[in-house]
Formats: sequence, structure tokens, C-alpha cells
Amino acid sequence: MARTDVLIAGAGPTGLVLALWLAKFGVSVRIVDKSEGPGETSRALAIHARTLELYRQLDLADAVIARGRRVAAANLWARGEKVARIPFEFVGERLTAYPFLEVFPQDAHERLLIERLEKSGLAVARRTELVQVADADGHIRATLCGPDGREEICEAPFLAGCDGAHSTVRSLMRAGFPGGAYQRVFYVADVAASGPALNGELHVDLDEADFLAVFPMPGEGRARLVGTVRDARAERARTLTFDDVGARAIDHMKVKVETLNWFSTYHVHHRVAARFRFGRVFLLGDAGHIHSPAGGQGMNTGIGDAVNLAWKLAAVVGGFAPEDLLDSYEAERIGFARRLVATTDRVFSFATAEGRLADFLRTRATPLLLPRLMRLAPVRDYIFRNVSQIALNYRGGPLSVGEAGAVAGGDRLPWAPMDGSDNFAPLSELSWQAHVYGAAGPALAAWCADHGLPLHVFDWGPTHVAAGLKRDALYLVRPDGYVALADPAAAPAALERYFAQRGIRLAARQDRRSAAE
Repeated sequence: MARTDVLIAGAGPTGLVLALWLAKFGVSVRIVDKSEGPGETSRALAIHARTLELYRQLDLADAVIARGRRVAAANLWARGEKVARIPFEFVGERLTAYPFLEVFPQDAHERLLIERLEKSGLAVARRTELVQVADADGHIRATLCGPDGREEICEAPFLAGCDGAHSTVRSLMRAGFPGGAYQRVFYVADVAASGPALNGELHVDLDEADFLAVFPMPGEGRARLVGTVRDARAERARTLTFDDVGARAIDHMKVKVETLNWFSTYHVHHRVAARFRFGRVFLLGDAGHIHSPAGGQGMNTGIGDAVNLAWKLAAVVGGFAPEDLLDSYEAERIGFARRLVATTDRVFSFATAEGRLADFLRTRATPLLLPRLMRLAPVRDYIFRNVSQIALNYRGGPLSVGEAGAVAGGDRLPWAPMDGSDNFAPLSELSWQAHVYGAAGPALAAWCADHGLPLHVFDWGPTHVAAGLKRDALYLVRPDGYVALADPAAAPAALERYFAQRGIRLAARQDRRSAAE
């Protein structure tokens, strides 16, 4: 019988990122996947700023950027002409070190994550399928079917279901998966092409024809076409070929397809599981929520799920927190998933709605109004914050307390550059830490030193004002870079109370005590 701390079912980006974070925390992991290897083709392309920030904590962001393609702007087309260009770099440059969209195909993405996982001494158990799960008094007992057809038992305190839209884990938990499916059929085509839409930027057609987006890919003249088909064609999705898709939309953007490398069709659902936690079993990524690809949010949201759960599992497995800390995973992630499904559904419905009024709004009103709106800083910030997921917060959640300046408990720590570095550099520690922007009092410094809580004090500057931070306030930052506690008085008692009420112990202090004993 095999034993591990966390069993992960599914080796897509969500499962691989969960395994990487847990490995960094020293948690033993087994990750299984029924496929023979990482995907050879992919649908997911976009990596947003918040994901790159989380990857920076694992020293992964630079590798993703080097292997992918930076997209500096989005272009909107209508009536056969480019009508608007939205530059990302001028929108998010004050908000993040990554003010752009990174295109990195999921197949290449998975290979990079697997490389890093293997450097940690872990490998994915391929052609291995989870077929049954039982609760066994303080742990789960999973039945796995291996490549040779033989079954084995793996015991673990926790199971993470990262096994996609057709999740076996979700099915075994008998979890509800309410929602529906879009009538339109999506297609993905990897092409070599030429034309004005092959300039390394994102291009989206707003016309009354079938929806189409052109994503630049690494390599000269390579692009990924993501589009939809409607009418009678949607009823024969499995037999569609590239010749059946909407040539009108492709022609509108003056895309000249020279080589078709591969083509695939698929249906898209919009669903959220009724729950994300079932005792010792958790749902992450597409196993818990699926939605329209509008905004490229799916893979990024699954990675966010993985990071949120990883540090909590590590704390519980390591004996630094009670098991009820794990309740906060569902509390923090399920609400965001529901809002995301609703938002992407509205965006996609607008982009694909039929009728004279819908055509007028898309092809005439939007190209006229959007460029003007994007000149307004609050509008630019709002759009970038939400699409990039840096606006995601856990305010009102069980781990979020206080407010100092414009920053509240549950907010992503605001990014503040300074003197060639920034306040995100210490986040690579993957630990609880205290931040003070200005001066830290001796009592706070003494409490942090005594309890093994890293204290980072930054000289007060204009970027901190712009970020909404309060001078000399205390910000307790979680291992995932979100603010847990914001205290304008920077009182040690606030830290003492925060950890005591949640039964959380700091690893550094416990390590010192163990060494002393």
C-alpha cells in the first residue's frame, strides 16, 4: 500500500502547480494522470499578470516569459477594418511588474511545469487512473488502476481532484455541477498565416459573422485561431473541418492561412460545482468550474485554486494549523468562480449575440466608445485589474481582517516598485511575513523576532502612496501574497490575536523549539 501526504488526480497545469507548491513546502506528493503524456495540442493560451506574479514566487515567471510570447495590445476589428487598439503596457504599468498578456500554449506550459517538478524529484504516474475513493478514519483510501491494469491502494490524508471537466473525483463525490452548455461550437486552429493581424498582437473580430480571435504564437507567422460556428454546422461538431468554419470572419481580418497545422472543435459549458470541499477531498480547476474562454480566465483560475490550497494543505500536514483552515479554500474560491462564470457568460453572449441591435452595438457603438473610455485611467485600471485577476480579493473571508489605507485584509498585496526592486521580492520565501512601509516600532520588531515571523520594512516613498498603502501600518502577508491582516496601529497584539484565533503556528518558531528540545 502506497502512502503520501497529498494525492493529486490530474496532471494538467492545475495539478502540476499544486504539486510544485507542495513540494516547495516539503509535503510528500503523488500525482497521477490517466493520459500517456502531456498534451500535444492545447486550447489554453493566455497567462495573466496575477499568474505570473504567483509564478515569480516559484522562480518560474522568467522561464514562462522566455518561452512564450508577450502580447502588448489587443485590437478590435469591425466591418473589415481595425477600429481600435488597446495597449496593455500603458494600462497596467503602475499595477504590476507584468503589464501584458503572455501567450504560452498549454502543451508547452505543461512540459515546463513537468521539468520543474522532476527537478524536485517528482514524476507524474502516467496511465494511472483513480477509480474509487473511500474515507478511512483520518485519511482517504484511493484505488488506482495502473498501466498494466492492476489495481493498487494509495492512502493519503488528502485528495485533490484536478482531473478536468469530466472529473472522476467530482463524480465519485456525487457533487452537483449545475449550469449549461453554449449552443455554439468552438474551434481551435493552429496555422501559419500572414496579414495585418499577424503582427504579434491579439486581434478580435466584432462583426456579425462568426466570432473569431487571433492569438500570436511563438515563431514567425504562427497564430492560433479561436472561433465559433453557429447555424446547422453546430449540430455536426464532430465532423466539422477547417473548411466548414466561418471564412467570412477570417477574411474580415485579412488573415491569409498558408498552412493548417492542426484543428479541433469542442463544446463549452458554464458550470460551477455545488461545493469545492468534501471532507478530505477537494476540487480544483475545471473539475470545480468551467466557463466560456472569454478573457482567457480558465487555466489562470485553476492555477489560482492550486496556490490557494497548497499553502493551507502544507500548514495542516506540517502541524502548523488545524484542519478547519482548509474550510477557507472553498470560502475564498467558490464565490470567485461563480462570479467569473457569470461575467464570462455575459461577455461571450455580447460577442456572439445575433440580431440588428446586437450587430449595431458590436460593430458601431463599441468601436466608437471603447477607445474613448480607455483614455480614462479608472476605466483602464478596472478592465486590466479584472482581466489580469489582480483585482481578485478575499475580503470578508475567514482569514481576512482589518484595513489600513486603501488596503484591506483579503486584498492582493499591492505592487510597489522601488530602486530597481519591489515589495514582491520577499514573497519568494513562501512564508507568512510582516510588511511595514515606513518605520516599524521596537515592540513589533521584537514580537516578530521572538515568533519567527519575517519582518520587511520598506522606506516610505511615492509608490507606496500610489499603491494605497498606509505609512507605518502593519500588513501581515500570507504565503500566497494576499494580505491577511491590515492594522494601521501596527500593534503586536493584533498579530498575537490573529494567529491565536485561527490556531496557526509559525513554522520558524516551531522549528526553533524542536531544535531546542
